[in-house]
Amino acid sequence: MDKNGCEDDDRTALIFLGTGCSGAVPDFRCLLQPSDPPCHVCSTSLSVLPHLNHNYRCNTSLLIDYCSEEEDGRHYYILIDVGKSFREQVLRWFTFYKIPRINSIILTHEHADAILGLDDIRSMQPRGSAIDANPLPVFLSQFTMESIATRFPYLVEKKVKEVPRRVSQLDWQIIEENCDKQFIASGLSFTPLPVMHGEDYIALGFLFGEKSKVAYISDVSRIPPSTEYAISKAGAGQLDLLILDTNIPKKRGPHPTHICFPEALEILKRLCPKRALLTGMTHEFDHDEYNVILAEWSQREGIHVQLAHDGLRLPINL
Repeated sequence: MDKNGCEDDDRTALIFLGTGCSGAVPDFRCLLQPSDPPCHVCSTSLSVLPHLNHNYRCNTSLLIDYCSEEEDGRHYYILIDVGKSFREQVLRWFTFYKIPRINSIILTHEHADAILGLDDIRSMQPRGSAIDANPLPVFLSQFTMESIATRFPYLVEKKVKEVPRRVSQLDWQIIEENCDKQFIASGLSFTPLPVMHGEDYIALGFLFGEKSKVAYISDVSRIPPSTEYAISKAGAGQLDLLILDTNIPKKRGPHPTHICFPEALEILKRLCPKRALLTGMTHEFDHDEYNVILAEWSQREGIHVQLAHDGLRLPINL
């Protein structure tokens, strides 16, 4: 219960549906071709139920359960990315937290771990004769739109003479890759945060929240100066929460598309958020082991940071 007497379950919250890399965790190779000794993180996935195992990680995805004060406490559910693991995330976390629907989708980029669950959205939409009624808004960049149109033409093209088919009904909303171009999704304002996901590729993070400022950056190899300024103390003001990619513990060779653990910590020191949660981890991160390391780092640097985990629900005042 919060200081205003509201139950946490009735408040706005962030729910981490997935905190893993594109291949998710456990890694197939560790199960099918085990090393000697076996990988601890992956081998425990066979003996510990996923909802009790913080090392079991689906594709990175965040659900914003937004409780609108302007509409008598109505809840809006905003999903950031809908990847390969989406069906599993619905079965596990939507049912656990009693999430009845999705009101908006926001996409960071067009890689498989961010969009391949789009086809499953149809299973969350009402059946009935009005097959085109109430399409779900999807906010995405022009580049992501063009990629989806190629890979999912039946979700984009509407042919007048075509026999109606049961597919996801989606309303595509193009957003700009620009920190100055905000958009509104289900009553909540978002600022796009362009970041490099490899030097030849732009993905989007997002800044949202007024009472608490949250930045979400899930796929990044480098944050350009303009984006870093937008989420710095000099720009938007100090972040209350930074959710940041940390794909591997350290670089043992070229890894051009993601930052590693030490790079994530350097970014935290530059931006100095009040709190941070790391996401996008491979099987090389043992949840408990790294959170001990991070607890020591947090005490030393004065920034509270931990690894997130699938199913983590964080009440927050946006």
